[in-house]
Amino acid sequence: MPFWELLIVAVGLSMDAFAVALGKGLQMPRLAYRRMLVIAFFFGLFQALMPVIGWFLGDRFASYISAYDHWVAFVLLLLIGVNMIRESLTHKEDQEAEHEKPFNLKEMLLLSLATSIDALAVGISFGVLEVNIVLSAAVIGVTTFLISAGGVFVGFKFGLKYRRYAEIAGGIILICVGIKILIEHLFF
Repeated sequence: MPFWELLIVAVGLSMDAFAVALGKGLQMPRLAYRRMLVIAFFFGLFQALMPVIGWFLGDRFASYISAYDHWVAFVLLLLIGVNMIRESLTHKEDQEAEHEKPFNLKEMLLLSLATSIDALAVGISFGVLEVNIVLSAAVIGVTTFLISAGGVFVGFKFGLKYRRYAEIAGGIILICVGIKILIEHLFF
């Protein structure tokens, strides 16, 4: 596979992570570069690891994984999105501005998993096509890291002016990404 094709695949795979990173940036009362890099790292790491796992699984398990992957992603994103909306409606705006939400490892793991399930399927196809999996995983991981960091930054800039509405929008974005994944896998 030529490098430019691999880069296109990497950008395509990173779009779900970008949308979720945008939502995470919307939640930030102040731009914390360390947190932005950690979020981008999680998304990049999972996007890099999933094709490797898919590559190793190969054709043996493809039918089992593809039968349920979209449902897992949909449910995870729906639950996290609904929780974000609920929290934005129940917290007072002054409290949100004063206190930054603590980093939630469980939430980041679930978001990273939910947005990288497509990369697992790509990894399975890479195994069939005999693609260099080390180079592919590196390109996908670095691309997702950069695009996710950009998503957090853009989300933060937008969220400065519209804090409460931005959190609701972040939850809606997660739900929409989940619905998009479900529709793509059920109808296309």
